[in-house]
Amino acid sequence: QVNFVVCQLFALLAAIWFRTYLHSSKTSPFIRHVVATLLGLYLALFCFGWYALHFVIQSGISYYIMIIIGVENMHKYCFVFALGYLTVCQITRVYIFDYGQYSADFSGPMMIITQKITSLAFEIRDGMFRKNEDLTPSQRCLAVRRMPSLLEYLSYNCNFMGILAGPLCSYKDYITFIEGRSYQLQQSEANGKEDTKYEQTDPSPNIAVAQKLLICGLSLLFHMTITKTLPVEYNIDDNFRATASWPARFFYLYMSLMAARPKYYFAWTLADAINNAAGFGFRGYDKNGVTRWDLISNLRIQQIEFSTSFKMFLDNWNIQTALWLKRVCYERATFSPTIQTFILSAIWHGVYPGYYLTFLTGVLMTLAARAIRNNIRQYFVGSPAVKLCYDIITWMTTQVAISYTVVPFVLLSVKPSFTFYSSCYFCLHIASILVLLVFPLKRTQKGSKKLESIQPVWSKKLEEENLLQKNSYSTTNNSFGQKQEITCRYQALKQ
Repeated sequence: QVNFVVCQLFALLAAIWFRTYLHSSKTSPFIRHVVATLLGLYLALFCFGWYALHFVIQSGISYYIMIIIGVENMHKYCFVFALGYLTVCQITRVYIFDYGQYSADFSGPMMIITQKITSLAFEIRDGMFRKNEDLTPSQRCLAVRRMPSLLEYLSYNCNFMGILAGPLCSYKDYITFIEGRSYQLQQSEANGKEDTKYEQTDPSPNIAVAQKLLICGLSLLFHMTITKTLPVEYNIDDNFRATASWPARFFYLYMSLMAARPKYYFAWTLADAINNAAGFGFRGYDKNGVTRWDLISNLRIQQIEFSTSFKMFLDNWNIQTALWLKRVCYERATFSPTIQTFILSAIWHGVYPGYYLTFLTGVLMTLAARAIRNNIRQYFVGSPAVKLCYDIITWMTTQVAISYTVVPFVLLSVKPSFTFYSSCYFCLHIASILVLLVFPLKRTQKGSKKLESIQPVWSKKLEEENLLQKNSYSTTNNSFGQKQEITCRYQALKQ
């Protein structure tokens, strides 16, 4: 863990140097690709030793599969290989070497690389094999229309900005950044008319980076002082369970799981700051002309801590992973897309049984929360005072439900997880089932404007936000000009 933090701080300094001395206006894309890749592999070697070879092997074999299989079927083979290779590494690490050691490990970066490999395989197939009219608006805008070179592929997978902690970004966004065309803006006027503007000077990321580093510092301080005093394992302590009242137990449950989150805030926000420091992550300007550096941000802390629904919490947690699940699985599944997506998410996260218990519980919780919201919420939104009371109650309920759901994710093993749930008499499981029996659950069709709430982060609002303000334009096919790409994103928003 110390190596991880040291490497990320070094990556932050390297990102500042990269933006200053290897700016796209001064350096060719080839040099930028080479330097980004070599720095990334060096950091991986320093942090994980020779286990870092797995990153190169997984990327190299996936690229070879793409070349020999062809665009029609490479997405299937790349998907199976990348996910299978990741799973084998996770099994050997967990069950052969260090079961229960919840520390930085080489399979963490491989999870991000797996996302990149599978995403790019689908995007290449969309751009080079499928007909344009068969693609969804988001697939059309992310489609890659030529095969990347080996250097571009390794740079995308193993660059120093994201090799240790991500986050996932689209291939087109990354190439656009390397080639120095990520500051062209698209804005839309309030009346819906297209208004395209091009910014000649690079906006500075310094303020955004400073803000995110401040969040990192506070998160790290909280983790090192408070988290240690509120261990999640205390929820299954025999004396605590025997002596504490139910309100005290649920209060400690909430506090202990809230205290477990800052380490994720620290890692993901620092990774975001590193990308921003290199000049990557610019998303345009808001309506007030303020720069936005959240193109690849992975979480929104305020919305997480004050979420008033299960879906709102999930919509703002691990955002890029949820978008990956949507794009490679949910949108492309031919049957039971929700079930397939939850299965993929569990497999990708790892092989600890606690992960699967959390996702199974999450299915129940999300369906129950959606049923309650669809059938009850309309009675509490008429009066501001009543709605405030409703929001307070739903906030408390959501925080307890989230904490209850993710306990196995932290405890990892079956026995302690069932010890916790049995000590609570499986109360929220039973309550969720009763809710689903009492309240009708409105069905939604795949592809409709209102997607199933069971999907984490796959809200239409987020996708529209990405399509409208995201500052990425095609760099993989000269026949697609920037004006066409802008029109593509604007029309996708209207659809």
